[in-house]
Amino acid sequence: MKDVLKETVESVPDYKVFKTVDELNESSKELAKRYPNVVNLLEVGNSRDNNPIYCLKIGNGKKSVLLYAFPHPNEPIGSLVLDHLSEKLASSKELRDLFDFTWYIIKVADPDGAKLNEGWFKGPFNPLNYALNFYRPAGNQQVEWTFPIKYKTLDFNSPIPETKALMNIMEEAKPDFIYSLHNAGFGGVYFYITDEAPLLYPIFEKAYKDLNLPASLGEPEMPYAIKLSDAVYKMPTTEDTYDYYEEYSDKDPAEIIKSGTSSYGYARRFNDKVFELVCEVPYYYDPRIEDLSSVNKIRRDLVLKKIDTMQRNYEDLENIYDIVKKRLVVKTPMQQAIDYFLDSAKKSIPVERKWAQQAEELGRKATVAEEFDNELVSNFYIMLIWGMFRRMLLVNYEVNKDGDLKSAADSVYQKLRSSNEELEKGLNYTVIPIQKLVKVQLMAGLYSALYVKCCK
Repeated sequence: MKDVLKETVESVPDYKVFKTVDELNESSKELAKRYPNVVNLLEVGNSRDNNPIYCLKIGNGKKSVLLYAFPHPNEPIGSLVLDHLSEKLASSKELRDLFDFTWYIIKVADPDGAKLNEGWFKGPFNPLNYALNFYRPAGNQQVEWTFPIKYKTLDFNSPIPETKALMNIMEEAKPDFIYSLHNAGFGGVYFYITDEAPLLYPIFEKAYKDLNLPASLGEPEMPYAIKLSDAVYKMPTTEDTYDYYEEYSDKDPAEIIKSGTSSYGYARRFNDKVFELVCEVPYYYDPRIEDLSSVNKIRRDLVLKKIDTMQRNYEDLENIYDIVKKRLVVKTPMQQAIDYFLDSAKKSIPVERKWAQQAEELGRKATVAEEFDNELVSNFYIMLIWGMFRRMLLVNYEVNKDGDLKSAADSVYQKLRSSNEELEKGLNYTVIPIQKLVKVQLMAGLYSALYVKCCK
């Protein structure tokens, strides 16, 4: 057992770039041709732009697993994990027999969005190029967050076609294990799991330590995330999000959330023992993200300063947007996203501020990791919204050659360059080799699959 798993992880190619949607689809078609007795290539749906969504079905085991990449279209690392794993499953009877699973593997869950990110897939891999070519859909247009849910006042039942493709597999296969292959931008490695699983914690730690990758030990992605171990959290649900907003906002939480539940939230309708893993890995690394020594700053002050910076940037962006909005003649996905994120920020930022003012755990001195997260990493993510805004302006300029749109786009570009220069001054980052990121996600996934086989 150990040898086949070790060989599967160690044989990950030395990827230098990410594959495009067409390259991934072609790889799946070729695999099905080479292994017709083992691999079935299913077309399980079509995107909103009528791009096909393909699923590799490998094996015919007792339990079912669903693995899908591009749950968010700016997150391509998992697509290489699945490209490699599907090849190994098809070619190795020993690996298939070890698990005795039926594998449903979707390399590209959001082909439309992934295509809109392809501008940075071949590099250069620096924050500015990433921001200039970045796209992430509005929350109510994301594959991961448009599964149906009814909870208190939240009643969402508008899954996008891409989500429906996953729903159909869940309804038919009733998966025992789901691996939604997300990744972060800056920071360190961290994990979400749906159940406490102490057996997995040291394996997760070994996965990133063996590759000299950092753990993310700064601020959790969500303030209400429950920590199970270092860099391991219980996967937050939409119900958790609702309850958080209910506690800290005077608004109806459904008005803030405006989207659906996750794959786990939907899959547990059909299998209440389903186990889901998310392994977040970053493109960039700075050693401060795992430094737990104290600084002479209070954590609350840092969080509140970050919130103020976020609000100021959203207000600045909206001021420019109001000036040019009537000149926009093309309704782009970027505009949909900007509209959504601006509206969400107005409702969520006051909630975050109230939580930060009241939360007892923020009263202590901050760690270096928390300071780094609040003062630098947060500014990296702000750049991404500005990058999408600029793309929206440029698409419209190409259509109507409106000089004011070009001027606004140029102004945003200068802001991005300035933000990037400030970020580069404050950072001591390296670009993490893609191969390492694929290996850590693959190892975490394989051992989580074994855990499901043996312990669930």
